[in-house]
Amino acid sequence: MSNPFRTTVEVKPFPIRIAYDTPILMLGSCFTDNIGSMLVERKFPVLVNPFGVLYNPASVSLVLNRIEEGKEYSNKDLLSHNNLWLSLHHHTSFSRTSKTECLNNINNKLEAANNFWEKTHILIVTLGTARIFRYNKTGQPVANCHKIPANEFTRQLLTVDQIVEEWNAVLRMLLKSKPNLKVLFTVSPVRHWKDGAHGNQLSKSTLLLAIDQLVQQFSEKVFYFPSYEIMMDDLRDYRFYADDMLHPSPMAIEYIWEKFRAAFISPKDDEIIKEIESIVQACRHRPFNTNTKEYRHFVEKIRQKIADVDARVPGVSFDEELLSLPANL
Repeated sequence: MSNPFRTTVEVKPFPIRIAYDTPILMLGSCFTDNIGSMLVERKFPVLVNPFGVLYNPASVSLVLNRIEEGKEYSNKDLLSHNNLWLSLHHHTSFSRTSKTECLNNINNKLEAANNFWEKTHILIVTLGTARIFRYNKTGQPVANCHKIPANEFTRQLLTVDQIVEEWNAVLRMLLKSKPNLKVLFTVSPVRHWKDGAHGNQLSKSTLLLAIDQLVQQFSEKVFYFPSYEIMMDDLRDYRFYADDMLHPSPMAIEYIWEKFRAAFISPKDDEIIKEIESIVQACRHRPFNTNTKEYRHFVEKIRQKIADVDARVPGVSFDEELLSLPANL
């Protein structure tokens, strides 16, 4: 036994690879944002949660269908509550005091997502809970309740069969139009404590069982990454949790990212990552005195590194980093 004080979740390399020429659409829980931000910071072609954070498989399915279809939202799709206009398909971050502004923002993000979907190679879905809320007036699942009174919704724990049936249909539809698409599921390690300890386990178990069936049914197209298991078994210590004791800490997110990185990113692209990380970190450096020969040399060196990566990796943008550097020295 190499380490008697810890169990390590080993993640072998996957048959699908994430690279700088494989656009990735990411949908799902706040853990999607965590891993998505790692990819964004390293300049991968990725679009993360264009409808905001989504938690359950029914809402993700609904949003994914809307992105694929590209049908715009109209005024009748919005509700007014607490002096805000909102969409039950979207996170609260999309809510606005102006109805026109709310609708324009939603449709602009939808158009961008639909355009991105046309070139997407990999879809990553992170599910957080198997519990959904249905809006009583329509019977449709919602992405967020927006603090609308609870009596306007019906709460439901989806069954394994319900999730598998819905996502079987979704995956068949997606793979028919995009036969080369690869889909990666993961279960969020964030515990939904409002359901109670047992309720959270029932929900997570339902998701795990449903995903396992989908992986078996679409064995060459659909895969599962064990972020939940890494958090629960590998990082089984409260020092790896944030202050609320429910969300992973930055250290835990970094650890899971490194597992993800090793499993999906080739050595060639990992070398590019290291170059980009070095450039980004250097551009964040703020020297006390910029009027020195050493700093001018430093800036020239960074600009050359950016030009080198630009020449080898088309599509990578360093606009933010270049703006952070002084124009004239």
